[in-house]
Amino acid sequence: MSLFDPLPADLIDKKIVCSYVNATSKIQIARITNIPQWYFERVVFPGQNLIFEAIASAHVEIHTGMMASSILSDTIPCVQLQVEEASSTLPSWIPIKPIDDDPLDNESEIISLPAPEVVS
Repeated sequence: MSLFDPLPADLIDKKIVCSYVNATSKIQIARITNIPQWYFERVVFPGQNLIFEAIASAHVEIHTGMMASSILSDTIPCVQLQVEEASSTLPSWIPIKPIDDDPLDNESEIISLPAPEVVS
């Protein structure tokens, strides 16, 4: 997921995909520091859904920003933030339709736009 801070090569096969939502009105910092030879830190804006890769034994620290400092407000095991399917992070009202490899069966479904008008 992130090219900036890839997991160490020996942990790639143990990775999980996680999702964290900042449900506060303040900027937060999500930080993972308990994995040797790997450091993860991201800014999470209010209402933002952060999707990231980690390993099951990792813990994400949530630091909530104040005026000139931040407070460690929560520590969450990444396994609790694990996403089972990519589609589970989408709102339920979004229709999921598989992509067809076949072109349109009915050419009348193609929208034709009028030629652009040249204005001088």
